[in-house]
This record gives sequence, C-alpha cells and structure tokens, in this order.
Amino acid sequence: MNNRYSVTPIDLSGLTTIPLAQRGGKVKQTDFAKVYEPGAGLPGLLASFPHILAGDTLRSVVGAIATARTRQKPVIWGMGGHVIKCGLAPVLIDLMRRGLATAFAMNGSASIHDFEIALVGRTSEDVEAVLPDGRFGAAEETGREWNQALEPGAGAGEALGRALDRLAPEAHAPASLLLQAWRARVPVTVHIAIGTDTPHTHPAADAAILGSATHHDFRLFCTLVSAMNDGGVYINAGSAVVMPEVFLKAVSSVRNLGHPLAAFTTINLDFLQHYRPRVNVVERPHAHSGGHGYALTGHHEIMIPLLAAALIEATS
Repeated sequence: MNNRYSVTPIDLSGLTTIPLAQRGGKVKQTDFAKVYEPGAGLPGLLASFPHILAGDTLRSVVGAIATARTRQKPVIWGMGGHVIKCGLAPVLIDLMRRGLATAFAMNGSASIHDFEIALVGRTSEDVEAVLPDGRFGAAEETGREWNQALEPGAGAGEALGRALDRLAPEAHAPASLLLQAWRARVPVTVHIAIGTDTPHTHPAADAAILGSATHHDFRLFCTLVSAMNDGGVYINAGSAVVMPEVFLKAVSSVRNLGHPLAAFTTINLDFLQHYRPRVNVVERPHAHSGGHGYALTGHHEIMIPLLAAALIEATS
C-alpha cells in the first residue's frame, strides 16, 4: 500500500526493555483489600480497606485527629450548610463530647439550618416551589429570631446559641449544634457573607450588627487557628468557597501577627473536590511549614459517620 503521508510510523523493534522484577511497582498484593468476615464489625470493616489511596488517607486522617486529642491540640470542624441539613449535627455533637471536636466554624447557611432545626425540628425549603412567587427565604420566625438573636459586640455563634437556649423546645434542642456547643462552652464561629443567606432579606436584618458579629467571629476564629501550631487539625466539611477563604485569611493573619503556625493537619471532606478547598485548605497552608493536607471524597451523610465511627474505635 502506498503511504499517503510524508512521514512513516516509527520502528519500535529496537526499544530497550527491562525485567518486570527490576521495574517494581507502586501497588503490591500485600496492600490489597481484605475480605470482610461476617461479624467482624466496624474494626473488621476498617481493617479490610486496602492500603492504597483513600484507604490509607482515611487511616492518616483518623490518626491525625486521634493524636491531636491525645496531645490536647485543637480539632476545629469548619462546615457548610449541607452538613447540617443532612442530619449530621448529632454525630458532631457526640465528637465534641468525646474531645474530637474542640471548636466549630460555620458559614451562614449552616447556622440557619441548625437554627431552624432547633426551633421546629425541620429545615430546607423546596426552593423551586416557592421561588416563582418570591416566598423563598421568607419564613418569618427564621428571619426575625435569627436576626434578633445577634447582639452588638457579641459573636454570631455565641449569640445564636444563647438565643436558642431560650427559644428551642427540648424536643429539638438535642439536635442543635449551635445550642449544644453553647451549653458545653465550646466555641462556634459563624462567617456571614451578606446577601447569601435568607435572613439578610428580612426586615429585622441590621447590616451593622451582621458585620460586627461576623467580624468578631473571624477574630475569634483566628485565635482558635493560632492554637493549631504543632499538631492541631482543621477539617473543612462541605464548604466550597466561604470557609476555605476564611481559613486561609486566618492562617495568614495569625502568622502576620507573629504566632508560629506550622506542622498541623488539614482535611477537606466533600463529595466534589473544588478548587478553593484544595488549594486553600489542603495545599497552601503547608507551603514551607511542614504539616500535611488530606482530601477525602464522598457524601457527607456516609463519610462523616464513617470517620466518626473510626475515631471512636481509635480512641476508646
């Protein structure tokens, strides 16, 4: 057959090969998953995971958090609204009581979902059904009570917890992270981006108080982050933009003020690995400062209970 092109396929017959034994390989049979045995329970399940990629990442995450607790270093859980509205507050509250969560940082939506759970035991409206006539975000009690809870000179997390201690029926109180953390004197910071959350449109909203409350909480968050030096842990769960940006600014501010901040662990938990969590949480904070960043991908409603169970097993 005539070659239509002016070039011809390269001749590979002279390519140099090496023995497979000499080449080696990153994946070894000894790292493979183990078959789960009936009745082995959670320890058996965790032991069955392969020592490859996310299997070992999970082990490293558990080890870092468990070690932080042993050394009495901070374990700060940052989160977006999805974590709360997927029903995970009871898991986080239990970790708090076990010393596996020493502070919480929320974006505004997480605080609102938690606030509604505390008030009425339900949250997350059907946006498509109410957006056409403008009823989206118009719940009276949420907008009024959430805004009125904020106090001049106080942080948003503390003020919301204090209000819920008065407002929440005892039937719903155990499921509120804001309230249970407030009762336990565990710090909660709320990071508000004005215009992103439904209470900002309510007539009771006061922009000055919103700004003051969230700036107070940013400064409190910086204090919490400053204590992470040499062994602390920061977890970003389900926040793609706000909390990764807040965390990076806190890291820079703390270092700018002369506080040592190195050799800590960061973890991003989400069902998608977005740009900002990857660079602002997993990568950038550790440049030239030691420490390690990890990313675990999966649905919060599965991964957070799994991680919590692994932590309980590791520290019991």
